[in-house]
Amino acid sequence: MTLKIGWIGCGVHATQMLLPQLVRHDVQIAALCDIDGKRLADAGRQFGVQALASDVESLLRTPGLDAVGMAVGPDQHLAFGKAALERGLGVFMEKPPSGSAAGARELLAASEKAKKPLLVGFMKRYSVGNKIAANIVKSGRFGDVLGLTGYYMTAPGYFAGNVDYTGFFLHHCVHYMDLVSFLVSPVRSMSARKVEKTPGRVLFHIGFEFECGAIGNIAMGTIQSRGTPVERIELMGDHQRIEVEDVIEVRWHRNPPFKTDDPAATLADHVDTLTWKPNFTAAANEDPKGYYSLLADVVPALGGAQTAAPTIADGVIAMERLETMRRELSL
Repeated sequence: MTLKIGWIGCGVHATQMLLPQLVRHDVQIAALCDIDGKRLADAGRQFGVQALASDVESLLRTPGLDAVGMAVGPDQHLAFGKAALERGLGVFMEKPPSGSAAGARELLAASEKAKKPLLVGFMKRYSVGNKIAANIVKSGRFGDVLGLTGYYMTAPGYFAGNVDYTGFFLHHCVHYMDLVSFLVSPVRSMSARKVEKTPGRVLFHIGFEFECGAIGNIAMGTIQSRGTPVERIELMGDHQRIEVEDVIEVRWHRNPPFKTDDPAATLADHVDTLTWKPNFTAAANEDPKGYYSLLADVVPALGGAQTAAPTIADGVIAMERLETMRRELSL
């Protein structure tokens, strides 16, 4: 059965990233909502939607809705998510699920009370390189993960004038508060250190101890251009290592012998390094960022199926870790 979805928020991220991938699935966008009349009209034309609302209550009254999706601000996610759940509608929302861990817990309680799913857009789990790395680990061929290192950088575009790191934490750093456990295991403890060159230009290292016994460190900050590669993950095992560069290039190093002085040197399937990166010259509508794959789990989950889509329970954990990190950094 085609899922009828009402969508709140028609900004650039929604209309260029989320909705184009959403309509590749078995859904009908039944209504759109935005407070900006031009954005709303443009999105209606782009996606062939005639039911356009300038307020959320009007959208929620659209007949026949099965679920609601949204990509708005953290406070709106909290308010609109609760309103949709109170009407008995399942919800998908972009991260963060709220501006605080307390708000995320409110949404979890509302989801449990309504007995309806609330799913969160942690698409880094589905970014193609991260997905490949996770599947290698889950296959049992990698062995135990012993360590995680990486970085996830950006430029100080989240604020201007008075420096406030809140948006940077909520929209950027929250991804890795979820991703580290997806790749390794639940987090047992966290620690953090920072250097702030000038207000707005900060670098910090977050140390993790995982319940499985692994350790990890992620560097994040606002001191790199978004025009350069800004993301890297490495998983360390016993004589094995997986490197994911910028979510699209994967190297799985294993345990090869020395080859320089071996006249019979060759490449062996079971020990030599495997590599992968996508073919961007192919005319395929692939999405390496992961929105399509995320929504492939979200859509059936909104219809009542059990899938791997990230839930508001995952959102609570990520937001609690985010607040722990901010306290450690005093930012």
